Amino acid sequence: MSRRGADLGSPRGGGRFGVHYDPEAFGRFSEGIARFLGTGRYLVGQTIVVIAWVAINVTAVRLRWDPYPFILLNLFFSTQASYAAPLILLAQNRQADRDRVQVDHDRDVNARTLADTEFLARELASVRLAVAELATEHDLAREIGRLTAEVEGLRRRLEVTAPPDGAG
Repeated sequence: MSRRGADLGSPRGGGRFGVHYDPEAFGRFSEGIARFLGTGRYLVGQTIVVIAWVAINVTAVRLRWDPYPFILLNLFFSTQASYAAPLILLAQNRQADRDRVQVDHDRDVNARTLADTEFLARELASVRLAVAELATEHDLAREIGRLTAEVEGLRRRLEVTAPPDGAG
């Protein structure tokens, strides 16, 4: 039976060999490589190196360090490709993650904007209904005229039915 430490809530010490790396730093490094490999400057530089390599190896017979069919050059390209492809894929994955976060943010902003727009549309509709129910100047003048006529009619009826002063 193995003996365990008293604190089971925290992990044991680091890895076996103590090798740690920062995934974010490695991701930024891979993005830098991917950006560099995707430039015209890199392609032109690589083309110049290949042309010089082949020219020196073919013309300088005594300096032929890489015999036909340029095995060492092929090894360099294979090594470069074996590292470049995963670095480019890692950079693409990181970009896809950033794009996914941005899409989620945009979706949230759009949902809030839609909710705000619907709220404002409801408020505008209620204001329109309230304004439609308001009396216009013409409505008020007509109602005042009707009330004035009714008051005048009541006064005349009172004058006709009221006994003269002093009688009673």
